[in-house]
Amino acid sequence: MSETATKTKMVRFIISRQDTPDSTPYQEEFEVPYRPNMNVISALMEFRRNPVNIKGEKVSPVSWEMNCLEEVCGACSMIINGKPRQSCSALVDQLTQPIRLEPMRTFPVVRDLMVDRSRMFDSLKKVKAWIPIDGTYDLGPGPRMPEPKRQWAYELSKCMTCGVCLEACPNVNSKSDFMGPAVFNQVRLFNAHPTGEMNKAERLNAFMEDGGMQGCGNSQNCVQSCPKGIPITTSIAAVNRDATIQSFKNFFGSDQV
Repeated sequence: MSETATKTKMVRFIISRQDTPDSTPYQEEFEVPYRPNMNVISALMEFRRNPVNIKGEKVSPVSWEMNCLEEVCGACSMIINGKPRQSCSALVDQLTQPIRLEPMRTFPVVRDLMVDRSRMFDSLKKVKAWIPIDGTYDLGPGPRMPEPKRQWAYELSKCMTCGVCLEACPNVNSKSDFMGPAVFNQVRLFNAHPTGEMNKAERLNAFMEDGGMQGCGNSQNCVQSCPKGIPITTSIAAVNRDATIQSFKNFFGSDQV
Protein backbone atom coordinates (compact mmCIF):
# COMPACT_ATOMS: atom_id res chain seq x y z
CA MET A 1 0.00 0.00 0.00
CA SER A 2 1.36 3.42 -0.90
CA GLU A 3 2.12 6.02 1.72
CA THR A 4 -0.65 8.19 0.32
CA ALA A 5 -3.28 5.49 0.82
CA THR A 6 -6.10 6.59 3.03
CA LYS A 7 -6.29 4.88 6.39
CA THR A 8 -9.42 2.93 7.23
CA LYS A 9 -11.86 5.13 9.09
CA MET A 10 -12.52 3.78 12.57
CA VAL A 11 -15.41 4.29 14.96
CA ARG A 12 -14.48 4.50 18.64
CA PHE A 13 -16.70 3.22 21.46
CA ILE A 14 -16.40 3.59 25.23
CA ILE A 15 -18.47 0.83 26.80
CA SER A 16 -19.45 0.54 30.45
CA ARG A 17 -18.85 -3.05 31.51
CA GLN A 18 -19.72 -5.10 34.58
CA ASP A 19 -18.77 -8.75 34.91
CA THR A 20 -21.40 -9.73 37.50
CA PRO A 21 -24.43 -8.03 39.10
CA ASP A 22 -22.38 -7.25 42.22
CA SER A 23 -19.01 -6.40 40.70
CA THR A 24 -17.60 -2.92 40.19
CA PRO A 25 -18.35 -1.40 36.76
CA TYR A 26 -15.47 -0.28 34.56
CA GLN A 27 -15.02 1.23 31.12
CA GLU A 28 -13.39 -0.37 28.12
CA GLU A 29 -12.63 1.17 24.73
CA PHE A 30 -13.10 -0.50 21.36
CA GLU A 31 -12.74 0.46 17.71
CA VAL A 32 -14.50 -0.93 14.68
CA PRO A 33 -14.02 -0.13 10.97
CA TYR A 34 -16.61 2.33 9.73
CA ARG A 35 -19.27 1.19 7.27
CA PRO A 36 -21.91 3.44 5.72
CA ASN A 37 -25.28 3.29 7.50
CA MET A 38 -23.96 1.10 10.32
CA ASN A 39 -25.82 1.16 13.61
CA VAL A 40 -24.69 0.53 17.18
CA ILE A 41 -25.94 -3.07 17.10
CA SER A 42 -23.74 -3.90 14.10
CA ALA A 43 -20.72 -2.51 15.96
CA LEU A 44 -21.55 -4.61 19.02
CA MET A 45 -21.77 -7.68 16.77
CA GLU A 46 -18.25 -6.90 15.53
CA PHE A 47 -17.00 -6.71 19.11
CA ARG A 48 -18.62 -10.07 19.82
CA ARG A 49 -16.96 -11.69 16.80
CA ASN A 50 -13.60 -10.13 17.59
CA PRO A 51 -13.47 -9.14 21.30
CA VAL A 52 -10.24 -7.13 21.23
CA ASN A 53 -10.10 -3.75 22.96
CA ILE A 54 -8.33 -0.62 21.74
CA LYS A 55 -5.11 -1.77 23.49
CA GLY A 56 -5.06 -4.95 21.42
CA GLU A 57 -5.99 -7.13 24.40
CA LYS A 58 -8.37 -10.04 23.88
CA VAL A 59 -11.25 -9.63 26.35
CA SER A 60 -14.58 -11.27 27.06
CA PRO A 61 -17.29 -10.42 24.50
CA VAL A 62 -19.62 -7.56 25.41
CA SER A 63 -23.02 -8.77 26.62
CA TRP A 64 -26.22 -7.07 25.54
CA GLU A 65 -29.75 -8.03 24.51
CA MET A 66 -31.35 -7.93 21.08
CA ASN A 67 -34.05 -9.67 19.10
CA CYS A 68 -35.97 -8.05 16.25
CA LEU A 69 -33.31 -5.55 15.07
CA GLU A 70 -36.06 -3.19 13.81
CA GLU A 71 -37.19 -1.26 16.92
CA VAL A 72 -40.17 -3.48 17.69
CA CYS A 73 -39.12 -5.74 20.59
CA GLY A 74 -37.45 -3.13 22.84
CA ALA A 75 -34.81 -5.61 24.01
CA CYS A 76 -31.75 -3.64 22.87
CA SER A 77 -32.45 -0.53 24.97
CA MET A 78 -29.39 1.09 26.52
CA ILE A 79 -27.97 4.54 27.21
CA ILE A 80 -26.21 5.87 24.12
CA ASN A 81 -24.28 9.11 24.57
CA GLY A 82 -26.32 9.86 27.68
CA LYS A 83 -29.73 9.18 26.13
CA PRO A 84 -31.82 6.01 26.68
CA ARG A 85 -32.82 4.55 23.32
CA GLN A 86 -32.68 1.45 21.12
CA SER A 87 -29.28 0.53 19.75
CA CYS A 88 -30.76 -0.99 16.57
CA SER A 89 -32.06 2.40 15.41
CA ALA A 90 -29.04 4.42 16.60
CA LEU A 91 -27.04 5.20 13.47
CA VAL A 92 -23.32 5.80 13.94
CA ASP A 93 -23.37 8.67 11.42
CA GLN A 94 -25.75 10.58 13.70
CA LEU A 95 -23.74 10.09 16.90
CA THR A 96 -20.85 12.08 18.34
CA GLN A 97 -17.66 10.10 18.84
CA PRO A 98 -16.47 8.52 20.97
CA ILE A 99 -19.81 6.75 21.29
CA ARG A 100 -20.51 5.96 24.93
CA LEU A 101 -22.65 2.92 25.74
CA GLU A 102 -24.03 2.29 29.22
CA PRO A 103 -26.73 0.02 30.66
CA MET A 104 -29.98 1.57 31.82
CA ARG A 105 -29.51 2.36 35.51
CA THR A 106 -33.17 2.11 36.52
CA PHE A 107 -32.86 -1.67 36.31
CA PRO A 108 -30.32 -4.00 37.97
CA VAL A 109 -27.36 -4.81 35.73
CA VAL A 110 -26.96 -8.48 34.86
CA ARG A 111 -23.76 -8.12 32.84
CA ASP A 112 -22.29 -5.27 30.78
CA LEU A 113 -25.20 -3.68 28.86
CA MET A 114 -27.73 -6.34 29.83
CA VAL A 115 -30.26 -5.44 32.55
CA ASP A 116 -33.04 -7.20 34.44
CA ARG A 117 -36.36 -5.53 33.56
CA SER A 118 -38.40 -7.67 35.97
CA ARG A 119 -39.47 -4.54 37.86
CA MET A 120 -41.45 -3.34 34.85
CA PHE A 121 -42.93 -6.73 34.00
CA ASP A 122 -43.95 -7.36 37.62
CA SER A 123 -45.80 -4.03 37.60
CA LEU A 124 -47.65 -5.04 34.43
CA LYS A 125 -48.66 -8.29 36.12
CA LYS A 126 -49.94 -6.33 39.10
CA VAL A 127 -52.39 -4.37 36.95
CA LYS A 128 -53.30 -7.39 34.76
CA ALA A 129 -52.05 -5.84 31.53
CA TRP A 130 -53.60 -8.48 29.30
CA ILE A 131 -56.94 -9.56 27.85
CA PRO A 132 -58.31 -12.59 29.75
CA ILE A 133 -59.20 -15.47 27.44
CA ASP A 134 -60.96 -18.48 28.96
CA GLY A 135 -59.65 -21.59 27.25
CA THR A 136 -57.84 -22.35 24.00
CA TYR A 137 -60.90 -23.19 21.91
CA ASP A 138 -62.21 -20.97 19.11
CA LEU A 139 -64.05 -18.05 20.68
CA GLY A 140 -65.29 -16.70 17.37
CA PRO A 141 -64.86 -13.12 16.20
CA GLY A 142 -64.05 -10.64 18.93
CA PRO A 143 -66.10 -7.56 19.74
CA ARG A 144 -65.75 -4.65 17.35
CA MET A 145 -64.39 -1.29 18.43
CA PRO A 146 -65.53 2.04 16.96
CA GLU A 147 -62.96 3.27 14.44
CA PRO A 148 -61.97 6.47 16.33
CA LYS A 149 -61.41 4.44 19.50
CA ARG A 150 -59.49 1.78 17.61
CA GLN A 151 -57.17 4.39 16.14
CA TRP A 152 -56.03 5.85 19.47
CA ALA A 153 -55.91 2.39 21.04
CA TYR A 154 -53.54 1.38 18.25
CA GLU A 155 -51.22 4.25 19.19
CA LEU A 156 -51.13 2.96 22.78
CA SER A 157 -50.50 -0.60 21.59
CA LYS A 158 -47.17 0.44 20.05
CA CYS A 159 -45.55 0.11 23.48
CA MET A 160 -42.74 -2.45 23.27
CA THR A 161 -41.93 -2.51 27.01
CA CYS A 162 -38.43 -1.25 26.25
CA GLY A 163 -38.09 0.52 29.60
CA VAL A 164 -36.89 3.83 28.15
CA CYS A 165 -39.72 5.80 29.78
CA LEU A 166 -38.83 4.30 33.17
CA GLU A 167 -35.18 5.20 32.65
CA ALA A 168 -36.14 8.79 31.81
CA CYS A 169 -38.57 9.16 34.73
CA PRO A 170 -36.94 10.75 37.82
CA ASN A 171 -39.52 9.09 40.09
CA VAL A 172 -38.51 5.55 39.11
CA ASN A 173 -35.45 4.70 41.19
CA SER A 174 -34.10 2.34 43.83
CA LYS A 175 -35.71 4.37 46.64
CA SER A 176 -39.18 4.36 45.08
CA ASP A 177 -41.71 1.62 44.36
CA PHE A 178 -43.40 3.67 41.62
CA MET A 179 -44.49 1.34 38.82
CA GLY A 180 -43.58 3.82 36.11
CA PRO A 181 -45.13 5.54 33.09
CA ALA A 182 -45.54 2.44 30.91
CA VAL A 183 -48.13 1.04 33.31
CA PHE A 184 -50.42 4.07 32.91
CA ASN A 185 -50.44 3.47 29.19
CA GLN A 186 -51.19 -0.24 29.48
CA VAL A 187 -53.98 0.27 32.02
CA ARG A 188 -55.66 2.75 29.69
CA LEU A 189 -55.21 0.46 26.67
CA PHE A 190 -56.68 -2.67 28.24
CA ASN A 191 -59.48 -0.83 30.04
CA ALA A 192 -60.56 0.53 26.65
CA HIS A 193 -60.83 -2.94 25.11
CA PRO A 194 -64.39 -4.37 25.12
CA THR A 195 -63.18 -7.62 26.68
CA GLY A 196 -60.44 -6.16 28.86
CA GLU A 197 -62.95 -3.73 30.36
CA MET A 198 -64.31 -6.50 32.59
CA ASN A 199 -61.18 -6.09 34.75
CA LYS A 200 -61.26 -2.28 34.71
CA ALA A 201 -62.10 -1.83 38.40
CA GLU A 202 -59.46 -4.37 39.42
CA ARG A 203 -56.78 -2.59 37.39
CA LEU A 204 -57.70 0.83 38.74
CA ASN A 205 -57.78 -0.42 42.33
CA ALA A 206 -54.32 -1.95 41.89
CA PHE A 207 -53.14 1.35 40.46
CA MET A 208 -54.41 3.27 43.50
CA GLU A 209 -52.23 1.18 45.82
CA ASP A 210 -48.63 1.90 46.82
CA GLY A 211 -46.39 2.44 43.82
CA GLY A 212 -49.26 3.53 41.63
CA MET A 213 -50.64 6.83 40.41
CA GLN A 214 -49.48 8.88 43.41
CA GLY A 215 -45.86 8.22 42.42
CA CYS A 216 -46.06 10.31 39.24
CA GLY A 217 -44.50 13.76 39.56
CA ASN A 218 -45.62 14.89 36.08
CA SER A 219 -42.09 15.62 34.87
CA GLN A 220 -43.20 14.54 31.37
CA ASN A 221 -39.80 13.05 30.57
CA CYS A 222 -41.59 9.86 29.55
CA VAL A 223 -43.50 11.33 26.61
CA GLN A 224 -40.36 13.10 25.36
CA SER A 225 -38.20 9.97 25.49
CA CYS A 226 -40.69 7.37 24.16
CA PRO A 227 -39.23 5.99 20.90
CA LYS A 228 -42.73 5.27 19.58
CA GLY A 229 -44.14 8.71 20.33
CA ILE A 230 -46.89 7.30 22.53
CA PRO A 231 -48.98 10.04 24.24
CA ILE A 232 -48.11 8.80 27.73
CA THR A 233 -49.04 12.03 29.52
CA THR A 234 -52.52 11.83 27.97
CA SER A 235 -52.81 8.29 29.33
CA ILE A 236 -51.65 9.48 32.76
CA ALA A 237 -54.41 12.11 32.84
CA ALA A 238 -57.05 9.65 31.59
CA VAL A 239 -56.13 6.93 34.09
CA ASN A 240 -55.99 9.41 36.98
CA ARG A 241 -59.51 10.56 36.06
CA ASP A 242 -60.78 6.97 35.88
CA ALA A 243 -59.11 6.14 39.20
CA THR A 244 -60.79 9.14 40.86
CA ILE A 245 -64.19 7.98 39.62
CA GLN A 246 -63.41 4.44 40.79
CA SER A 247 -62.50 5.72 44.25
CA PHE A 248 -65.97 7.29 44.56
CA LYS A 249 -67.55 4.03 43.43
CA ASN A 250 -65.58 2.19 46.09
CA PHE A 251 -66.58 4.71 48.76
CA PHE A 252 -70.29 4.68 47.95
CA GLY A 253 -70.37 0.98 47.12
CA SER A 254 -71.99 1.53 43.74
CA ASP A 255 -71.09 1.24 40.06
CA GLN A 256 -73.62 3.93 39.21
CA VAL A 257 -71.52 6.89 40.40
